[in-house]
Amino acid sequence: MDVRGAIVLAKGSIDERGDMTVSAFCDGFLWGGATAANQYEGAWDVDGKGVSIPDICTGGSAKVSKRITPELEEGTLYPSHEAVDFYHHYEEDIALFAEMGFKVFRMSVNWSRVFPTGMEEEPNEAGLAFYERVFDCCHAHGIEPLVTISHYEMPYALVERCNGWEGRECIEHFMRYARTLLDRFNGKVKYWLTFNEINTGTRVPGMSSSLGTIKGYAGARADLPDLPAVRFQALHHQFVASAEVVRYAHAAYPDILVGNMALFAPMYPLTCDPHDMLLSQSEMHMLNWFCSDVQVRGEYPGYIKRYFRENGIEVTMERQDEQVLREGTVDFFTFSYYMSCCVSSNPAKQADTTGGNVFGGIRNPFLKASEWGWQVDPEGLRWSLNEIWDRYQLPIMIVENGLGAKDEVEEDGSIHDQYRIDYLRSHIQQMAEAVKDGVNLIGYTPWGCIDLVSASTGEMKKRYGFIYVDKHDDGTGTLARSRKDSFYWYKKVIESNGAEL
Repeated sequence: MDVRGAIVLAKGSIDERGDMTVSAFCDGFLWGGATAANQYEGAWDVDGKGVSIPDICTGGSAKVSKRITPELEEGTLYPSHEAVDFYHHYEEDIALFAEMGFKVFRMSVNWSRVFPTGMEEEPNEAGLAFYERVFDCCHAHGIEPLVTISHYEMPYALVERCNGWEGRECIEHFMRYARTLLDRFNGKVKYWLTFNEINTGTRVPGMSSSLGTIKGYAGARADLPDLPAVRFQALHHQFVASAEVVRYAHAAYPDILVGNMALFAPMYPLTCDPHDMLLSQSEMHMLNWFCSDVQVRGEYPGYIKRYFRENGIEVTMERQDEQVLREGTVDFFTFSYYMSCCVSSNPAKQADTTGGNVFGGIRNPFLKASEWGWQVDPEGLRWSLNEIWDRYQLPIMIVENGLGAKDEVEEDGSIHDQYRIDYLRSHIQQMAEAVKDGVNLIGYTPWGCIDLVSASTGEMKKRYGFIYVDKHDDGTGTLARSRKDSFYWYKKVIESNGAEL
């Protein structure tokens, strides 16, 4: 059987008359939650770990950008150094995930914990042993790990050596790292993702200044400018590396499944002006489809080749790259979904903007926004699921979705986060509608299932979790864990397989 056949259709059976009967979510639907090592793990210099790019990112806020300081500044807070210390709390945290009923836990491995500079010939055994303990703990609680190999971090030594992914040699270093993980954890991890939100590399100028650095290109070194040609060259190297991981996994471990991970954000035309429609299509191509088209279809699409020609961008490729991309297409599709934006060809409309996850856009007058300016659009998730399914016909997982908000702790220790419940409920309702539409949706892991450091701002007060962590923006806190109202709500959602919302 082809490896893709190992993931069964989420819902649906066709009777002799050709009718499809679709209920809500399939038996075995993968409910869970998502985190990232650099925002969650802490222990930044423990047991041989090297310096990762996030380790030199200062704290920030919605109004003050994080800073990159290759030399650590005395008296300055670096949130990833401790984060919320999953490194020393993993047993407690996984037990809480199990109490909610998680079927899957999306997490990432910190590259510099396994290869401190990224260039060693042999891995750091202490780092591998830590992740082995984590995976064993997950399995002891009946939780399947879903592991991202590279989630917005890489060893800073690789940035200094070759401006991160701009240098082709990063492919070799990454493959040594990826093969090490696949070899060591075969039998413990079935589901892998290569690069988190890989398509954000198309939008670096609109990001916070630090996120391009975290990804390891586009100004990762202060002495090198942020040039589109650099970003697209870096993306090409990531495409090749991702495809090589898929090829290696399929050849060595047929039971392993490898997916992509993209940020997906609908870019609606503000009006029905044909110019707005064409602009929306162009924006959708660049942000939402380009990287996925390469990873799912195995080749560069025609629209991006035109973009390269018209903008003087030449991506250097080696002779075997096209074959590698064709042979290394992913087994399933995963994405993050937080919001949508509008686009307009009318300059007078372009000033009415809103914030967002990594980027912003023109405000949609039909939507409300969070405190951080992210527009809330549950129906856009149903639309997105249908568009992705119609385009690729691959099993789909939503591996990030959630509401960042300030949580108030009552005198009795309770945290009443009805706003988070309302947000997630509305999105799960639209997921169910998409399944009824025929979409093969197999899992859902809301972002920041436990409070962690915000990637975009470096804040703790912007919380997503079902579990509260006593940690604050000034670095203080006991790190004690406690259950929010949403914890108990999500437990019922999982128990009822999404029927009780």
